[in-house]
Amino acid sequence: MKKLLLVAAMAVMLLLAACGGEKDASGDDGKDKLKVVTSFTIIADLARQIGGDHVDIHNLVPTGTDPHEYEPLPEDNKKATDADVLFYNGLNLEGGEHGWFFKMIDSIGQNEDKVYSLTEEVDPMYIGGGEHEEEINPHAFIDPEVGIKMSEAMIQALGEVDPDRKDFYEKQGEEYINRLKEIDQKYEERINDIPEDKRILVTSERAFQYMADHYGLEEAFIWEIDTEENGSPEQIKNLVSYIKDSEVPVLFVESNVDTRPMETVSQESGVPIFEEPIYSDEIGEPGEKVDTYVKYLNYNIKIIHDGLSQ
Repeated sequence: MKKLLLVAAMAVMLLLAACGGEKDASGDDGKDKLKVVTSFTIIADLARQIGGDHVDIHNLVPTGTDPHEYEPLPEDNKKATDADVLFYNGLNLEGGEHGWFFKMIDSIGQNEDKVYSLTEEVDPMYIGGGEHEEEINPHAFIDPEVGIKMSEAMIQALGEVDPDRKDFYEKQGEEYINRLKEIDQKYEERINDIPEDKRILVTSERAFQYMADHYGLEEAFIWEIDTEENGSPEQIKNLVSYIKDSEVPVLFVESNVDTRPMETVSQESGVPIFEEPIYSDEIGEPGEKVDTYVKYLNYNIKIIHDGLSQ
């Protein structure tokens, strides 16, 4: 009887050991989640899509907050101190080497080997004109082709930081990039469908430069970058003159800017503002209409196509 009990106990232990070595249905391999800190909402979503259940994400700049000039909170500093990897956009979105993001990194003594820019493979474009002639435009991610490059950079970084899950990140990333490639093709088709004389994108800030250049849109704007004076009488006068000369069909206002300057432009030019906002620096809160990067890209091209085709 004792022998039978001993054999049964050993069988149970072997079974438990075998089960413990397998992943459960959620894909959890028993390791602690990778602690990821992201600089703003779009990068947080990329990490969520590529890292899946294996990453624990703390995002710094929340929806509704300017990513160019942010003041990290005590909770941000704590999360950044404990992070396994930190992702930022680069291209001056977070203020460059002397901006708020790297001031935070320096203040907490974080190892810069854990810090990854996602835009190293992106050719920078410059704001141009006036005092911003040599300033890099940080809004490359509005172009889905750039989103593909940023995703590739994240896949590589996650694989370096967490090599045991490299295959998972690569598989997730490949599926995600295929979705972005489909969106890139959609942008080509939708913009080509707009009559050539109407392919003029007028927004508050010059945030759409990369996307406009890639797909063949002419761009116009009130101000060049959010950190300067926004909506001055001279800026409005110049844009109104351009709109009248170019017979612009419609104006667009970003989701995160003061709408009053563009409302003044609309009144003085007689050109209407499109009924829905366009997105630039952020995605929405979870549960909102534009709460992922894929939704952001799909939403923007629908808004652009519908607005300029009317």
